[in-house]
Amino acid sequence: MTSKVLVVGDVMTDVIVVPEGPIVKGSDRRATVRSRPGGSGANQAVWLGAMGADVTFAARVGADDKPMYENYFRGLGVVPVLSGDREQPSGVLVTIVDPDGERSFLTDRGANLNLSPGDLGEGLLDDIGMVMVSGYSFFAPGPRAAVQSLFAAAKARGITIAVDPASVGFLLEVGAAQFLAWTSGANAIFANESEAEALTGVTGYAAQMQALGAHYDTVLIKRGRLGAAIGSRAGIRLDLPAPAVTVVDSTGAGDAFAAGFIAAKLAGKDEREALTKAIEAGARAVQSIGGQPG
Repeated sequence: MTSKVLVVGDVMTDVIVVPEGPIVKGSDRRATVRSRPGGSGANQAVWLGAMGADVTFAARVGADDKPMYENYFRGLGVVPVLSGDREQPSGVLVTIVDPDGERSFLTDRGANLNLSPGDLGEGLLDDIGMVMVSGYSFFAPGPRAAVQSLFAAAKARGITIAVDPASVGFLLEVGAAQFLAWTSGANAIFANESEAEALTGVTGYAAQMQALGAHYDTVLIKRGRLGAAIGSRAGIRLDLPAPAVTVVDSTGAGDAFAAGFIAAKLAGKDEREALTKAIEAGARAVQSIGGQPG
């Protein structure tokens, strides 16, 4: 298998708000406010680039921002294949970070909503060993049609396909059965326990592993400070702990996790080492503000 990976997903500007205490409705609260590049797909691609992977990233941005984003991604070891949108600006995500590191989001996906099959031509798959698609791409008709067309082409070529559900809120909105149908044909899924519960209706990551294994050959369940597990419909094959770290911001931790696992597997590492690298990357991500390497 070639070691090149194609990531498809959103490009966002992350506006990260860290209040000094609880938000006071109708009044002021001091806060740290920072603006950084983000988006689930973009985060995965940048983390992969930081890990030395050969990564191409396909997405849609506001036309005026396209040259800036192309230079940004190239500077971080990512080959950008970006379409410029003349109607919608680039996406923006406002993240409000609680004192315990948990996050709430306000999302304007902008140009990402106009991703089309024409943006994801089959030529993108040349020399690709794995396709990674953010779940956000399934939650709107245009991007969904684009990635499903890409899925079909990738599957015909025998290319491994992985998905990340990305959002519990959107999963609950569209329903588990719908998401599972949309992602049919994917070989692997990266899900946290909340996403796994939303998709399976069961609690406990061991039961979730088996339930998701009915739909995907390989299941990875991210458990935050408790680590992560990998398995299939036969159950858990490997369950590893996470290092104890101080959580500053959990934005992008799942993206870093996925990148760590994929980069290690494409470099020929075994499953234990790949899961270890994934957990290490997730732990690194939560120790700084933003969804990309600091």
